[in-house]
Amino acid sequence: MRESLVRITAMVLRYVYLMRHSWPRVVELAYWPTVQMILWGFINQFLATNSSWVAQAAGLLIGAILLWDVLFRGQLGVSLPFFEELYSRNLGHLFVSPLRPMELVGSLLVISLLRTLIGVGTAALLAIPLYHYSVFTLGIPLLAFFSTLLIMAWAVGLVIAALVLRYGLGAESLAWAVIFAVMPFSGVFYPIDTLPSWLQPVSWCLPSSYVFEGMRAVVIEQRFDWRLFLQGAALDVVYLLVSVTLFQYAFQAARRSGRLLHVGE
Repeated sequence: MRESLVRITAMVLRYVYLMRHSWPRVVELAYWPTVQMILWGFINQFLATNSSWVAQAAGLLIGAILLWDVLFRGQLGVSLPFFEELYSRNLGHLFVSPLRPMELVGSLLVISLLRTLIGVGTAALLAIPLYHYSVFTLGIPLLAFFSTLLIMAWAVGLVIAALVLRYGLGAESLAWAVIFAVMPFSGVFYPIDTLPSWLQPVSWCLPSSYVFEGMRAVVIEQRFDWRLFLQGAALDVVYLLVSVTLFQYAFQAARRSGRLLHVGE
């Protein structure tokens, strides 16, 4: 019995030391409860005074969650294929070939588009018979919303890939955590003015905020706000340039230090 307790204690210490040396794992412990509390707190605050407004806009919440999934699936479409190369310890082998870092980035973006179209497209089609709502009724603005969210998703995915190159697979949980960090501030289910005034400038730094405000304008006011679209697109360009630069930097640093061959360990 005593020997068994010693072995259990040893394994517990192993996991404690693992957490202690991996800050993403420690942050994740408090992260999900905090994000859920903030998100549903704002939803509750909005619905308490605007439930009739939401009821008048048929399918508003379904459309919002489908567009949100473009952001979520698009980001995973970049991160997960990259992680699969790390799990199989194949990244070093890929770059023995003539493959260049930007060619890898290009392939990740294309596969992200395909995965997003399959995932979100299936859900959007199922919503028609199940809830009698079609997100395709948004018309041409849907293409603008989709592209804006997808480019932001690509940028976030590349930043996560860069962090994993820098910190190893201990940072892979960021693939699930980072994108949900922006959800409460993107106005997915409520207008940006529901947020406290000091948080609203943070929201307007996110391309996703312009998409969801634009979607509500289309659904409720039957108008497409070009100003919102152009501002979101401009932010997307900045985000994508920064993310590509960070990925290039992290990749070159991993190559110089030899982590490129061992980052999956």
